[in-house]
Amino acid sequence: MTKPGFRNGLTEHFVRLGMSAECAVKKADLFETASSDLPPEDAPFDGRLPNKLFVPGRLEFLGKHTDYAGGQTIICTIERGICAVARARDDKLIRLVDAGSGQMSQFEIDPNLASKQDHWSNYPMTVARRLARNFGEELKGADISFASDLPPAAGMSSSSALIILIYLVLAKVNQLHTHPRYIQEIDGDEDLASYLATIENGRSFGTLQGDHGVGTFGGSEDHTAILCAQSGHLSRYSFCPVQLHQTINLPEQLVFVIASSGIHAQKTGAVRDRYNHASDLASQIVDLWKTPGSQDSPTLGGLVATRGAKAIRDRLIQTSPQTTGNQSLLDRFDQFVAENNEIIPKVAQLLARGELDGIGALVDRSQQLADELLGNQIPQTTWLARAARQFGAIAASAFGAGFGGSVWALMDQTKAPRFCQKWLEAYTRQWPVQSLTSCFFLTRPGIAAHWLENPIETEQL
Repeated sequence: MTKPGFRNGLTEHFVRLGMSAECAVKKADLFETASSDLPPEDAPFDGRLPNKLFVPGRLEFLGKHTDYAGGQTIICTIERGICAVARARDDKLIRLVDAGSGQMSQFEIDPNLASKQDHWSNYPMTVARRLARNFGEELKGADISFASDLPPAAGMSSSSALIILIYLVLAKVNQLHTHPRYIQEIDGDEDLASYLATIENGRSFGTLQGDHGVGTFGGSEDHTAILCAQSGHLSRYSFCPVQLHQTINLPEQLVFVIASSGIHAQKTGAVRDRYNHASDLASQIVDLWKTPGSQDSPTLGGLVATRGAKAIRDRLIQTSPQTTGNQSLLDRFDQFVAENNEIIPKVAQLLARGELDGIGALVDRSQQLADELLGNQIPQTTWLARAARQFGAIAASAFGAGFGGSVWALMDQTKAPRFCQKWLEAYTRQWPVQSLTSCFFLTRPGIAAHWLENPIETEQL
């Protein structure tokens, strides 16, 4: 059990950073759970006390499958996340405990580590393998226990949050920021977010060689949000490379009501293949344009910016216009251009001016394009977005990779609790089986991942 003063210190810490009191108390509970399950110390490391780390989940306000294609997104974190307690070791072993489920994974840092596909340990093992390849085999390990209030596989980046958690622990233990290769390749949090995305998707980052990753070909939106978020704000970024364009204060009277559909958006098996297909279509469009020796951008977003959407679309129509495959390319192109070049800039402009009345129809169009052209929606997320608007939400949209997951609804905070209850009751009537594993909650734009370093830290857990 933690001491009362320690719990109060944790709660005050999160409230000070802008988190609601209710969520801050929950974080103290999670840290208590994590600390109670930290594996017994069997390899002392200078007698250090455990360190505490918070890694939030991510909310994608807009930007459906745009980041890895060099496009824009509007993102923030949520107040839910992973609370971890970590202790350095003097050997290469990682002992990892999910305090919520009691599951444990144990492995050594090794450049040839074989991870377990379609199992949660795939993510931490992928990090350990990649760091050994990029920064040497003599890295030290850690004992880590974590507890989370993030709904798993719900589109809130629980998997990316776990990857970031493992990286931050191993980076702290091994002082990676002082490594010559780190200094050469990584300059700031945006670069670090891009590097962490390549750990996940398997690509190389400069001279930091990639491998097969976790099996999905995503971008760095999740990692950027988690590392660079500002409490109470939305951020508009472009990617490949990561660039911050705009920080938008979300008025204090507004909150997000989140509805997790209860359908897991797990990036495994057939769902992983469908996710990667959306990524592959963007790459195919670029490949159809490029010619030998071409200096054109390697991303769809960069190509649209330099060559123009009309010229690229005309080229797509000219290449086998009657084929099903070509129609898929056109659909993917039209969705990307509308989301990236039209909807996101307009919504960002309206939000910055506080003109909320105009964003609902634009977000509705984004949702429709995801359903009809991107093809990453399921009946439950489509229904949730439409129902939220019917019940009075300012705007509502599914978010994340799709093929399951969650929907956000933007509401006035005074109306949000009743709206949330009404939305849940309607969902339960419409989808009684799925509602058993659904999760509805309120959140403000949250804080970034960080180590908890404050005076209360000197108290033993």
